[in-house]
Parts: sequence; structure tokens; C-alpha cells
Amino acid sequence: MSKKNQNLIDRIAEEARKGRISRRDFMHYSVAAGLTASTATGLWTTSAAAQPKSGGTFRWGIHDGNTSDTHDPGTYLTRVMIFLAHTHRSYLTMINGDGSLGPDLADSWEASEDASEWTFKLTENASFHSGKKVTADDVIASLNHHRGDDTTSAAKALLTDVTDITKDGDYVVKVALSRGNADFPWLMTDYHLAICPANDDGTIDWKSGDGSGPYKIDNGEFGVQFSLSRHDGWHREGAYFDKVEMITLNDPNARQTALVTGDVDSVSQVDLKTMALLQRDPNINVLNVPSAGAITMPMFCDTAPFDNVDVRNALKLSIDRDDIIEKILFGAATKGNDFHHSPAQPYWPDDIPQREYDPDQAKSLLKKAGAEGLTVSISTADSVSAGAVDMAVLYAEQAKAAGITINVVREPNDGYYSDVWLKKPFCLVSWGARPTPDVMYTLAYKDDAAWNESHWQNERFNELLLQAKSELDDTLRAEMYREMAMLARDDGGTIIPFFNNFVYGARANVGTPENLAASWESDGARAASRWWFND
Repeated sequence: MSKKNQNLIDRIAEEARKGRISRRDFMHYSVAAGLTASTATGLWTTSAAAQPKSGGTFRWGIHDGNTSDTHDPGTYLTRVMIFLAHTHRSYLTMINGDGSLGPDLADSWEASEDASEWTFKLTENASFHSGKKVTADDVIASLNHHRGDDTTSAAKALLTDVTDITKDGDYVVKVALSRGNADFPWLMTDYHLAICPANDDGTIDWKSGDGSGPYKIDNGEFGVQFSLSRHDGWHREGAYFDKVEMITLNDPNARQTALVTGDVDSVSQVDLKTMALLQRDPNINVLNVPSAGAITMPMFCDTAPFDNVDVRNALKLSIDRDDIIEKILFGAATKGNDFHHSPAQPYWPDDIPQREYDPDQAKSLLKKAGAEGLTVSISTADSVSAGAVDMAVLYAEQAKAAGITINVVREPNDGYYSDVWLKKPFCLVSWGARPTPDVMYTLAYKDDAAWNESHWQNERFNELLLQAKSELDDTLRAEMYREMAMLARDDGGTIIPFFNNFVYGARANVGTPENLAASWESDGARAASRWWFND
């Protein structure tokens, strides 16, 4: 490119950053200066992103929603439930676009010296959509919803160390723990811990769908669609759209078509097989964000044949992760190593040897276990992740070299997480990002966790998990997490083929911030409140 053309591109990019040029003129001049349409579109996105504008209706096509979904935060599970929660409800804290921890209902928080007591000071500007102010009573009732012997909440394991929750006036909440936990404010971002209005008896009103988030629900039906409008009492930045339409689109073809035709403004997941084709469309931006999410393949460790550790490790050795990432993910992933401790989280143990595809060693382990000629079934569905069914089929082909027959069971999208996950002994699961290893291990690896998806029991692992929570020495804490990772890798019941990128799409007129959160698809599930229309 000539220096003259480069100078022209620099000038029009600067005009876009200052909001002085329309997208149409920007594209015209950029192409005239020698850029391709797709390159010009990407430059427009980064140049004009810093100028949020208000107005319009944001139509959002979301994968993974069921007719059995509910407003009960203890049951949140599917993407539609999670994304809706981040749109119409609030949390004490939130994960910012750059991955840092920021305020939501809590303006600030501080710990006692040993991190066994945390004090959260609430904003006095927050209100529920019903008009009621958000106070300490609402926070206490909402957290207690996930505590106690009678709770059915999936987040119970996160709050087992909480011994008491009290208030100091209407806008200060104190949480006492049985042991120190340096990560406690991060726990408050867990998507189950949404703050709902308190009832007089100390329970919460979750059935009404009332919340204090950026948008209020006007009407809707799970598994179909929700219509929302801006909450005038939203207490933080954002909420640029006037209205939001959240549409459940489980079928990848229907989702892709809706984006291409302009029937929706954004989709939460792009079909990776057509990602390159979409990237050539000047009307679409494909957003490819490395994440701390993961695809897991849990095996019930208390169910034959997975109750034999040699069988479990043979299945781990029979998957060619590099081949899957290349052929199914088209490079949009980071290789996993069979412990759910993402490279994006702190204390990542990068010195642990990478498990590689080794069907000969797998054969040897199966012979040792008396399980030669092993046959197993694995369940999956299109809604689990982009290419989930194709991935399972490719894994089955790879495992043949170890003498293993894997029958791939294609399950219905609707009801997958209520009827398959935690019920069938071998399946595919998509996990969103968790901010720290403690959160992930507590949710899915702790012996009594409701979401211990592999039914794994390891006494040493659980000892280390409790010790690491209250260890304030970073070096010692890192050593504990490394040992836990090794235990999960070599004894655990979960195959982790990769940490998937979040690949989603938006029409070119949708503005996005410079940093997109890696905690969930669609900018940490907050596209509705963080994005805007450029024109």
C-alpha cells in the first residue's frame, strides 16, 4: 500500500473515532484507498467503537434455550437463562470487558485481615423494575436462597463456607466465613447469584421476573422469545438500546441465516464451518474471542466401565486434540489437558506435561484393565457447542486405533441440560468461564458439589481445595492448585479436549467496546447493555 493511501486510511480512521464520518462514507473511502471490504469493516469496528449511541431495538439470536427454563436463579443453566439474567437482573460484582472485577450493586468491598469476613457497600441508586429500592435485605435473601440443607440451588457449593450474612443499615452487607477466602468477591459474579426482591419472610420473589438490571421484561416465553425495554433506574453505564428482543435459536442453520438476512442483529454462536464465509461478508462482523470456557467430556467414575481409572485414562489418550481443533474448531481453541483450570485463570500450571494422542498406550491400559475391545456411548447435541456432534464423531473415529468403539448418541437440543447432563454417564458439556480455579473446582470437582459431573471422589483433592481457599501466600496457593490439577488429570473422570474460543457474530452496524469479556459469549452475556448501533 502506498504511503499516500495509508495516510488517507489513518485520517478516516481518526474521523471515525471522533464520530465525524458515517459508516457508509467510511467504507467508500477505505475501499477506494485499497482496503478489502472485510478489512475496512474490521477497521470501522475498532475505530468507531468508542462512540456509543442510544436508540433502536437489538434483536439477539441465542443458542441453547429450553422450554423448561425458569426464572429461579438456583436453576440457571442454559445460555438463554444466563444471558437473560445478565440483562434483567443485577449481581453484587461483575466481570469487566478487560477481565477485571468491577462493581454492580456493590460500590466497594473489603475484607478482614484473614479474609474470613467481607463487607460490601451497596449503591444507593439501584432500584428494581417494580420501583422498589435495592437494599441489604434483598442481597441477604438472595444469597440465602442458595444456602441451607433445603436449597436445591446448583450454587450451594459456592456458599458452604458462609456462616452468617448480616446488614449494617440498608446499604451495607457483611458476610462471615468459616475460613478465609481471598476469591469471595469473584464468587459473587457467578450467574446463579442474581439479586432478587426479598419477601417479608426472607425468601425471594423470583417468579415474577422482577430485577434491577439494565432492561426489564415486558413479556416472553422460555424456549421462544423475550421482549425487554430499558430500565430507567439502571445504576451503571450502558443500556444504549431502547429495546431488546432475545430470540431462542437452537438450530445453527436457522441462527446463521437470521444473521445473514438481517432478521437479527447478533447471534451468540457462529457455525465454525462457515466462519470464513461470514468473514467475507462486509455486513457482518465475526467476533472470535479466546475464552476461559471449556468443552468437557465427563465420565461417571462410579459407573462401569468408567469406575476403572485405567479405562478413563485410555479414553483420554484416545482423543487427538490437535486434529479436532484443526478440523472442527478451525483453530478457534486452545488445547486442553484434562484439568479444568483455564490458561486465562490465575495459577495456571504451565509446566504440567501435555497429554497427547497415544492409542498404543491406551490399548495397553485397556489390556491392564481387562477391557480390551471397549464399547461406550457418548451423548451430545448441536446446541452444546459449534461442531459438537461432528467432534464426537471424529473422536469416535480416532478411538478406533485403540480398539475402542464409541457410539455417538445425538440428543435433542431442547432439554439437553435437564435430561442428559448429570444423568447419562458419558456426554459433552459446554462450560462458561469461571474467574478462578477455586470457583471451577468447587462447582464441578468437589466431592459433594451438585454439579460434580463425573461423580469423582478424591480425598486428597478435597483437602487441598479447602486449604487453598484460605491460603494468602500466592506461591503456596499455586503449588496446591498444581497438585490438584495433576490429580484431576491422572485420576479424574473428565476429558477436556480444548478451551474453546467464543465465536459469535453481529451485523456491521452494531458497535462494540474495544475489550470483549471472555467470561461468556456475547461480551460476557452483556451484549444488550454494552453494545449499541453505530447508525
